[in-house]
Amino acid sequence: MDWTPLWLSVRVSLTVTAIVAVTGTGGGYLLAKAKVRGRGLLEAVASLPIVLPPTVLGYYLLVAMGRDSVIGRAWESVFGSPIVFTLTGAVVAATVASFPFCLRSARAAFEAVDPRVEQAARTVGLPEWRVALQVTLPMARRGVLAGITLAFARALGDFGATVMVAGNIPGRTQTMPIALYDAVQAGNDDRAALLAIVLSGVAVAALLAVSRLGRATMP
Repeated sequence: MDWTPLWLSVRVSLTVTAIVAVTGTGGGYLLAKAKVRGRGLLEAVASLPIVLPPTVLGYYLLVAMGRDSVIGRAWESVFGSPIVFTLTGAVVAATVASFPFCLRSARAAFEAVDPRVEQAARTVGLPEWRVALQVTLPMARRGVLAGITLAFARALGDFGATVMVAGNIPGRTQTMPIALYDAVQAGNDDRAALLAIVLSGVAVAALLAVSRLGRATMP
């Protein structure tokens, strides 16, 4: 059994989780607390990957980051390699697909924080950034962690966008969902079943973690 797809998936998912934990949490805080015009529109646009078919999302990313695009040419001129059909492309695709899960969960968690507690912290002289880090974030941490967990599971299981942007290159960009598809196409039922069980186990574990975090936030 070749476990390379598993290690590639874990590598991609952990990288995506680190990126989304920062960007999704920060974006959720801004949507919940900052006076930003058009917040509903911004959240709707950021949430599109949830409702768009994965292949459509992958197509948009492929057009935006292909070797003939502005982003693709700029990236290749700086780093000497393209974004598409590389592990970097897999990370980008999975990040875009996973981002809204963390964003929406973080926004809801931050909105649930009692503003009176935050105001009390301000009255004792704490600057806004310390209120955010020392008061708001700790009180919203379970909802934020739930979003990060969902983002990790989503990144690990992404197929459509990843295969469109990163391709299916064994040992380089073939993650577990893509390897599962290949196994089914090749009639390798044992390998397909094992990969499906591993992915399902991760999904169940993520959902249990989110459920537990959700119960912990209830009074």
